[in-house]
Amino acid sequence: MMKQEKSNSNFFMVAKTMHGLENVLAEELHQVGAVKITTNKRAVTFYGDKTLLYKANIYLRTALRILKPFYKFNARNNDELYQKVKKIDWENYISLNDTFLIDSSINQSKNFKHSQYVSQKIKDAIVDQFREKYGRRPSVNKYTPKIKINIHINETKCILSIDSSGESLHKRGYRIRKGEAPINEVLAAGIILLSRWDKKTILKDPMCGSGTILIEAGMIAKNQAPNINRKNFGFMFWKDFDKNLFE
Repeated sequence: MMKQEKSNSNFFMVAKTMHGLENVLAEELHQVGAVKITTNKRAVTFYGDKTLLYKANIYLRTALRILKPFYKFNARNNDELYQKVKKIDWENYISLNDTFLIDSSINQSKNFKHSQYVSQKIKDAIVDQFREKYGRRPSVNKYTPKIKINIHINETKCILSIDSSGESLHKRGYRIRKGEAPINEVLAAGIILLSRWDKKTILKDPMCGSGTILIEAGMIAKNQAPNINRKNFGFMFWKDFDKNLFE
């Protein structure tokens, strides 16, 4: 079990991104105050406190989501996975009236082959624990869950994380409608940052469709937080959400 941190102490986090944007994201994390930053494949790990967790969701342009790992363990099969997940005190993360969703990713594992089945086993462990305690259980919501739990399995090593972002951070909140196949906002911002644009030279987008690259460039030039218009983040539904700190 990973240690419970104090509210003002640093803890381990993972920022997910697109392939090729890891170094850009690492630089962004450095600028917002993250420490012990390490780049990985489509992810950057770092340490920070609750303030930094909130800032990372609001300010990072090239992050898709921010995960907070809370439990590491080994499992060799689905039954062992179920039993170890069921031992976690899930009331620390989910309430009876919450909705939740499990997101699974599997890497190089001979024992776990189907991510959907892994998600199902974890869901079963959680709802069985609640049902045994209270006779009822929180519901699964595939579209707008309050709590998103992520599990990453590499061979037999399992890491459970709680998703602080909720919906992907590329959903900035400024797009009311979109055309066909618009460029992802995170990718657009990453391209601009990779170009080392100086914020002064006129920037032209000859292939402009819905204007994503120009909108992202405008926010970069204004030093405007990309997710300042978002109404919801996953951490707003956590039991330790600090509204005053967030404001």
